[in-house]
Amino acid sequence: MRIAMIGLGRMGANIARRLMRGGHEVIAFDRDAGAVAALGDEGAIAAASIEEVAAKFEGGPRVFWVMLPAGEPTESTIESLAALASPGDIVIDGGNSFYKDDIRRAKALAERQLHYVDVGTSGGVWGLERGYCMMVGGDPETIKTLDPILEALAPGLGTIPRTPGRDNEEEDQRAEMGYIHAGPAGAGHFVKMVHNGIEYGLMQAYAEGFDILKGKSSEHVAEGERFDLNLTDIAEVWRRGSVISSWLLDLTAIGLAKDQMLEHFTGSVADSGEGQWTIDAAMEEKVPANVLTAALYARYRSRVEHTFGDKLLSAMRFGFGGHVEMPQ
Repeated sequence: MRIAMIGLGRMGANIARRLMRGGHEVIAFDRDAGAVAALGDEGAIAAASIEEVAAKFEGGPRVFWVMLPAGEPTESTIESLAALASPGDIVIDGGNSFYKDDIRRAKALAERQLHYVDVGTSGGVWGLERGYCMMVGGDPETIKTLDPILEALAPGLGTIPRTPGRDNEEEDQRAEMGYIHAGPAGAGHFVKMVHNGIEYGLMQAYAEGFDILKGKSSEHVAEGERFDLNLTDIAEVWRRGSVISSWLLDLTAIGLAKDQMLEHFTGSVADSGEGQWTIDAAMEEKVPANVLTAALYARYRSRVEHTFGDKLLSAMRFGFGGHVEMPQ
């Protein structure tokens, strides 16, 4: 298939590369001409404007994948595409938009006979090699049209054992391949939003645990009860057979192996919005979310008072997403 990738940042460029590896044709556009040229050198069809993107398709339906920051950049780009698109064309938002914005956009585009799809995308800077876990919202027929693209991006079955008790005859096979059709427009980003809220809680648990381990040698502990623990070794051994092993722990081990004291991180931990949106949804639904709320507040606190655990959070964010700390 031919697909336009609009936004060639950390994830957009690698999504485009993975699609090309899967045999798809990619029309590449970004405001950064250098990013467009670089992908063009790798085989993408370079475009210098949104108008040029739309003109480089050969027949329809045209598929436009927007991979930009949530908010105004995504909003204005989708408005521009809507003005250029023809009935039957598909507009995908693969960023981290607020799910209620998806519902609104889908209705507006449907009035123009355009299809809107939201793809919550997890995989960070590692997705090119590992593949992307995707949570997709939109109408079933449109998702079926996009299956070849989603299959190329997904990790595939790989070496992960199949879940005991899961009926592989009746269940949607796409979940095992690494993506799901979550529901109508907005459902994909809603599921990804909660995914990121959970991510906050998991990261905070690791951060606090390693902060406690590091603190065992501090002056606050009785001298005869102090341990000078090797955090790098602890992270490594927990990766192997422990019930708390995970990819986040893998990234923790990588960060500590490079610098056990994490001195190149300040510990000022940003949030990209999904954590707050998750708490807002919990309040709307009257569902208690004690851990996720505490994890979000810990990030707010980290911007005025830094701990070793905050540095570990920054290291994990950099590890999976290339997120750089906010300037101080």
